[in-house]
Amino acid sequence: MIALIGNRPIIQVGRHQVHDYDTRWLGDALQRAARAAEREDFPFLDEIRRGVEEYLETKCSLELLSIDALYQRVRKMLEKIGCQHIAEKLEPLAPPVTISLEQAAREAGNGFELAFFTHLRDEIAHLGEAGAEEVRFTGLLESVQVLSGSSDWNANCDRLLTEIRAFLHRHDRVRRRLHVESDRKD
Repeated sequence: MIALIGNRPIIQVGRHQVHDYDTRWLGDALQRAARAAEREDFPFLDEIRRGVEEYLETKCSLELLSIDALYQRVRKMLEKIGCQHIAEKLEPLAPPVTISLEQAAREAGNGFELAFFTHLRDEIAHLGEAGAEEVRFTGLLESVQVLSGSSDWNANCDRLLTEIRAFLHRHDRVRRRLHVESDRKD
């Protein structure tokens, strides 16, 4: 695999790989750590974030970097510049992760809605444990058609679409930001 965006490595978040990312999430993690260390007035958080971004683009020779390994490096850097208290409070926060609902439906199989919802619930929980707070979903309509086994939209598709939206909405209330992309059926 080759990371093309600014020569940054692909970030491994749980079982998912993120390749198209900015570093706002890293800035958010640093701000949270500074707040937790009671150093909200710390003036160099943007410079630290940009330094990590430069490291990822120019000095990191890895093509794949786990989120935990990245945060270990950031903690070491914070300690080297005398920010031990912030380093101790730094908790992993992952970049937004994208999950294909269509792929999840194909893995569950035609007509296996229970397996689909169980898989999604487990993936959302696993990503939360890995530090992902923002999860994006693609292929909603396609997943409905895979699960329903129908190439033509019908009443069963409408019912299933409503169930999937309700499921994602229920899980969105638990501190995560879940977004369904390319959802055009209303």
